[in-house]
Amino acid sequence: MEYEKGRIFLLRVPEGEELVEYIKKFAEKKGIKMAVISAIGSLKRAKLGYFNIGWGRYEVFTATGIHELIAATGNISLKDGKPFPHIHALLGEHDGSTVGGHLIEGDVFVAEVYIEELKGEPLERVPHGNLALWKAEDLSN
Repeated sequence: MEYEKGRIFLLRVPEGEELVEYIKKFAEKKGIKMAVISAIGSLKRAKLGYFNIGWGRYEVFTATGIHELIAATGNISLKDGKPFPHIHALLGEHDGSTVGGHLIEGDVFVAEVYIEELKGEPLERVPHGNLALWKAEDLSN
């Protein structure tokens, strides 16, 4: 699919907010159906997931205590007709080690978020096994 740049938003998420839910509510309020997301900051607690192909589901773990949000990247598309943020995050530990994965939720200490809206036909996430994925691009045409 091909898209054009739409509106660009820069926002600071208030301390104590849950990052994924805040981005979802922001997208709903602004009418964002497709976007690219980038964020930095610090999280007080984060629930991350790793999709275990053998199990067909996420293995979930929680990072407790303050962690640097070194990078969060992802997108917004539609799921069940509503904006759905899909974000992966890399978190820094106090000793310089890192942990990362699919960001299920994260309690914000500080978060600065960049959202670049994409204009065009919105992608819709559809069930694919235990996941909700975009339809694969058909290159045979």
